[in-house]
Amino acid sequence: MTEVIMPKMGDGMEEGTLLEWLKKDGESVKPGEVIGTIQTDKATLELESPGRGKLTGFLIQSGDTVPVGRPIAAILKDGESLPANWGSGEASAPASEEPVAATEAPAASAATPAATTSSRNERIKASPLARRVAADAGVDLSAVTGSGPGGRIVHKDVVAAIGQQGSSLPKAAPKSAPVTASAEDVKVPLNFLRKIIAERTHQSKMEAPHFYVTVEVDMEKIYTLREALKEEEAGNISVNDFVVRACALALREMPQVNSTYQGDYLLQLGNVNIGIAAAVDDGLLVPVIHHADQLTLRQIAAASKDLVTKARAGKLSPNEMSGSTFSISNMGMLDVDNFGAIINGPNAAILAISSARKKVVVTESDEVEVRWRMNMTASFDHRVVDGAVGAQFVNIVRAYLESPMRLLS
Repeated sequence: MTEVIMPKMGDGMEEGTLLEWLKKDGESVKPGEVIGTIQTDKATLELESPGRGKLTGFLIQSGDTVPVGRPIAAILKDGESLPANWGSGEASAPASEEPVAATEAPAASAATPAATTSSRNERIKASPLARRVAADAGVDLSAVTGSGPGGRIVHKDVVAAIGQQGSSLPKAAPKSAPVTASAEDVKVPLNFLRKIIAERTHQSKMEAPHFYVTVEVDMEKIYTLREALKEEEAGNISVNDFVVRACALALREMPQVNSTYQGDYLLQLGNVNIGIAAAVDDGLLVPVIHHADQLTLRQIAAASKDLVTKARAGKLSPNEMSGSTFSISNMGMLDVDNFGAIINGPNAAILAISSARKKVVVTESDEVEVRWRMNMTASFDHRVVDGAVGAQFVNIVRAYLESPMRLLS
């Protein structure tokens, strides 16, 4: 018998939701054949068969969410049958044997609870974040009631337990006061992606102390260069492509921004991988341009267009959604003067791009001109980047954008 498990399809994926089975009970399948679709925290992906035989023993149905590594169906060869305990809605393995991802280990800086508590906690179903917070606070997970799938303990459960113990650690944000619904009100259920966005953005703002640096960029030379490239039929290079290229080069110059907070040390990342926020029907995805500092401007333009197209079609691969070291959020097409983006953890920074506008400016020679200008605001994790370093970084990015010929090399 071959178990079909909920696969881990990208960094940080802890659980997945089955959207639908594409094969019926008892249908024959072969390795690599698509048998279902899964919604992760970042995209909709295809679930492929891990073996050959008859698909059966479905343990979850459409809409069910389970942790990665959990069996969700079985593939039987001729003469095989399901185990006696199969079909109960639980994994065939005992709970104590539930696979635990490497990221579920407590952070190095976490205080180690008593050995008996640690041993007991390891056998309990809990998310990686819940385990880390519990380890920091010395919370015994066996005393916590889980509200996640299958009774799994999640972050909010541990925070609630900490609050009941009177801990000084941050407590869960209070819920809004109940609102009396009227006949005109419409209740809109949260889809899976919206729930993940809510959890991740809340976690980022709670854990990473944000600070912001805004500069105004003269875009006149970029607009002139873009028109020249169009006339030469050299392809359509967007403003965002120039920004990605400028950020990639700036990150190479300032690797301290291309870092991540690891509790008791900072990890400077060797690759420059830039995530690009892309609006989709269900919310927001962040596909990743890997090794962006090694790509030309035209290569970045092609990669960006391909990734955004895949994101909106739900066709991103796990690799295309993971591994970012820095992110960019561009709302220039939405007529905004300025905004500050929430850091896409575990990155230490994100750059928010606003709309370019024609403005009356005074030049260095005290002459008045009308020029294209654009605001950009960088959000930094103060645990990793200090104010002077953040200011230096955004000014390097601005310098590249105001001398765009440097970005063509």
